[in-house]
Formats: sequence, C-alpha cells, structure tokens
Amino acid sequence: MPQTIFPALRYRDAPRAIEWLGLAFGFRPLAVHTGPDASVAHAELALDGGIVMLGSVKPDAYGAHSPRELGGISQSLYVWVADVDAHHARAAAAGAEVFRPPEDTPYGSREYSCRDLEGHVWSFGNYRPETGA
Repeated sequence: MPQTIFPALRYRDAPRAIEWLGLAFGFRPLAVHTGPDASVAHAELALDGGIVMLGSVKPDAYGAHSPRELGGISQSLYVWVADVDAHHARAAAAGAEVFRPPEDTPYGSREYSCRDLEGHVWSFGNYRPETGA
C-alpha cells in the first residue's frame, strides 16, 4: 500500500536540518525547493519507502515553529527501521539527543526515541503498524 500520510515539519535552519537528517537518520532528499531568501520553501526526504516533508519556519497561515522556539513539543514521529541498534548508534554518533535508549517493548517492538537538532521527537523501531507486528 502506498504511503498516504506525509508528516510535515518546520525548522529554523532547514538547510542544516536536511543535511543532519541524512547524516543522523539516513534520509535522502527527493526534492528541495528554496525560497527567495535561501530558506527552504518545501523539501521531501525519503527513508525506506517513507517520505517526510519539511520547510523553514516562516510567518504564514500554518504558524508552525520549531519545538526549540516553542519550548515544547506537540507531536512526534515514529519510523520503522530494520536494525534499531545500528540506527541508534548512527543517530547518537551524529549528536541526536537520545532520551530513551533501545529497548524491547511489551508489544513486541525494539525501539528508541531521540530529539533532532531543533527538538523534534523521533522514535525508531521495528514495529510495523500496518501489519500489527
């Protein structure tokens, strides 16, 4: 089944975020559209068949900000990865703020959680919601 939900995030320094998300989490840019002021108007990053979108923080109808700007979070993302421990090692080496190290859960997943460079919360694990396993 094709992906039908596409998370969208805002970053104060979106160009740096795109580079860091590749280094730390393995995302690769599919599209990056810059604005007139070198901001990122829209970007699409892929990882193992999933896509997340992002852009620069800007005054617009969405009013979206980086968690560090707001002093808290209002959402988080969960991403399936095949090798949780290797992914955790990569993210930690790149400076991800790991606040829940890899662990086995009661529902059969191995996963960990961290914050990216601007405070967005990411969880990575081997649980696949569409299959229940």
